Amino acid sequence: MFNKMADISIAIVTYQNKVEVLSQTVYSVLATTLDIKLYIIDNSPTDIIGTFFNDPRIEYIFMSSNNGFGAGHNIIMRNLDKMGKYHLVLNPDIYFGRGVLEKLYEYMENNLDVGNVMPKVIFPNGELQYLCKLLPTPQDWIVRMFIPIKKIKERIDYNLEMHFADYDSEMNVPYLSGCFMFLRKTVIKEIGVFDEGIFMYGEDTDLNRRIYKKYKTMYYPKAVITHNFEKGSHKNFRLLWIHIKAAIYYLNKWGWFFDKERTLINRKTKTIYSVK
Repeated sequence: MFNKMADISIAIVTYQNKVEVLSQTVYSVLATTLDIKLYIIDNSPTDIIGTFFNDPRIEYIFMSSNNGFGAGHNIIMRNLDKMGKYHLVLNPDIYFGRGVLEKLYEYMENNLDVGNVMPKVIFPNGELQYLCKLLPTPQDWIVRMFIPIKKIKERIDYNLEMHFADYDSEMNVPYLSGCFMFLRKTVIKEIGVFDEGIFMYGEDTDLNRRIYKKYKTMYYPKAVITHNFEKGSHKNFRLLWIHIKAAIYYLNKWGWFFDKERTLINRKTKTIYSVK
């Protein structure tokens, strides 16, 4: 428990991640001038990672079992005493330069109607990652998981990933990636935490949608981070099956083909942000 609430609490959930990759993430976080608390929640079968980092701002939590991405993050998000004024859900394969956390902190301080903010995300080669998304339809899930035809996938991605928008401008987006969720603590207290019915993939869609219904969920391109992203679920049958189950759970919860709210939100978002 904090004697004084930190400016930002940060949580990284790991599962057999390479230490050299995780180290980039950890050292990016620790370079800030803000008052922070970093939690490393380790879902791996062994606690080797816990021996690598020695900083009083870090708390290592070894779970000894893997209950999923959302469940791991909820260890902190359910305990408001452990959270800072803002809470960052951070992937273990993200890195960024000095000043990024400060920019996002200032943005949230100046925009009290924002519940979640995500910076611009790029690949290590500098290429943009299209991580602002519309709410996915069943067709989106199916094509992205199962249809290998490039032209069809590109057409789906163009719409879902908002390629029609200006990624150099701020946008209020219904689905921001879970790789970097800069959340307002008071909003999490009101809206709730990750739905643990989803083991992995789609829990970010669900949480961001719940936040979006009451607050802005903003894309803020003046801050930039780098993501060593690989679509693991498309390369591994076990991960693909986890992805399929997550999609079914999400669509059962929100609606399959007759989700009127999704239709209205997506239509509004395209109307506001289409520039191409």
